[in-house]
Amino acid sequence: MWHGRGLWFVEAEAGAEGGFSLLEVLVAATILTVALTALAQLLAVSTRANSSAKTTTYAALLAQQKMEQLRSLAWTTDITVAPESAAGGTGLSPSPPDALRRNTTGFVDYLDRSGTVLGTGTTPPVGTVYIRRWSVAPLPTDPANTVVLQVRVTRNRNQGMADAATGGSWLPDEVRLLSVKTRKVA
Repeated sequence: MWHGRGLWFVEAEAGAEGGFSLLEVLVAATILTVALTALAQLLAVSTRANSSAKTTTYAALLAQQKMEQLRSLAWTTDITVAPESAAGGTGLSPSPPDALRRNTTGFVDYLDRSGTVLGTGTTPPVGTVYIRRWSVAPLPTDPANTVVLQVRVTRNRNQGMADAATGGSWLPDEVRLLSVKTRKVA
């Protein structure tokens, strides 16, 4: 009998000193709430960063595709028609100076989300997700035999200052590639 009373006494004593006060519970709940809020914000930021990285990577693939196409062209290829014609065109003749900033016929195409070309011209067709522009400029030190190729891929959206003639900065999720092509001289 005494053994049972002693056990009861120990349990009662542990219950009185082992519990939490209301203040301790409120402090713990506040700390937990702040931590969970910070984690939720981190999740939102990482989701946006992941989406932006995906967009930039896909834009890089589209830019690389166009760069490879331009580098494979002959000097007389007609690039103003799709598919290109092997001869009879202006080929890799210089583009207008602002071909990377505005939609210029013969130096722009519009792509959907899967990378399928929807068309060319100055106005994006319905369903355009990416705008791919390119320029061809003669290299000043050897203009007859060397050209500088540039490709710019952006999302179809209001470009704001990025397209302004005053020369705004590039947008964070767009891609710009640069290469040089030299004519083989016999």
